[in-house]
Amino acid sequence: QVQLVESGGGVVQPGGSLRLSCAATGSGFSNYDVGWFRQAPGKLRELVAHISAFGVTNYHDSVKGRFTISKDNAKKKADLQMNSLKVEDTAAYYCHADRPRIPGAADYWGQGTQVTVSS
Repeated sequence: QVQLVESGGGVVQPGGSLRLSCAATGSGFSNYDVGWFRQAPGKLRELVAHISAFGVTNYHDSVKGRFTISKDNAKKKADLQMNSLKVEDTAAYYCHADRPRIPGAADYWGQGTQVTVSS
């Protein structure tokens, strides 16, 4: 079982940067894919960035070139570096971990951290 705790959210001006961190407890973190999702008020939750257990990364088109996801298995954490932030990046950001290659395996969510981009 894995528990996830996000940190690093806050208020930043447009063009600024934030680094979100997802700290995991439990065993087997290296076997998990990790995704960062976000949900703005009145909108559906969307996948922003994803890193597989093998280190393959994928990004939502709206954040390509601005956001970078990384995963440190030894430290049991996954970070999301967000640069050149825009007002439309404002949302609650959630960390998610799963093992999609194992049928029926449980997945896990963190509690979320708020990112507000405003001048």
